[in-house]
Amino acid sequence: MTGPDPIEAGVRLRRVPRQARSRQKLAKVLAAADRLLAAEGVEALTTTRVAAEAGVSVGALYQYLPDRDAITEALGDVYLGRLEDLMTSFAEQAARETWDDPVALLVDAFAGLYQAEPGFRALWFGRGLTEGTREADVAHKRVMAAGVHRVLVAQRLLRDDDAAATACRTAFLAADAVIQEAFRGGPAGAEALLGQLKVMLRAYLGQLPRP
Repeated sequence: MTGPDPIEAGVRLRRVPRQARSRQKLAKVLAAADRLLAAEGVEALTTTRVAAEAGVSVGALYQYLPDRDAITEALGDVYLGRLEDLMTSFAEQAARETWDDPVALLVDAFAGLYQAEPGFRALWFGRGLTEGTREADVAHKRVMAAGVHRVLVAQRLLRDDDAAATACRTAFLAADAVIQEAFRGGPAGAEALLGQLKVMLRAYLGQLPRP
């Protein structure tokens, strides 16, 4: 993680920093928390450890992130925001380009993000998910499924209707579960699982009515 802007990432905070300097400090804190999470797991995310890793005082950290749950929820918001930003960029590209294999492109891209984000894997596969993060993930899945629908409509592969939207939500939920399972055993992922996921998605989406 390279110091995202916490406000643009939609991070939930105890208090919202207004000045650029404060926002940069918070981004530095989140980057430090990400490093600790990736290296040592959720247990390392105490306010004392995170503040020390970021080079800020505990009091400064407490203004925005008062405890471990707040820190993990903020990181979760950043990780989910990166996935949603990537989906938005694909939806915009899909309106301008024609792709030979949209399924492979999307699966590979999101699998790549799992590979590149050890903190994300540590949070999702560990025991640190809070109720707030789980609720955010439910909303996130709806955003991502809508993004899949936008991509496939733009590629003229699906209709812009409720039935196709539901199919895309079903496809995304299945893909999300398989990709998580593929990376549960390590950052390399399971190529066989990802390959079969592409086969499954092509077959399922390919039998739906086209425009």
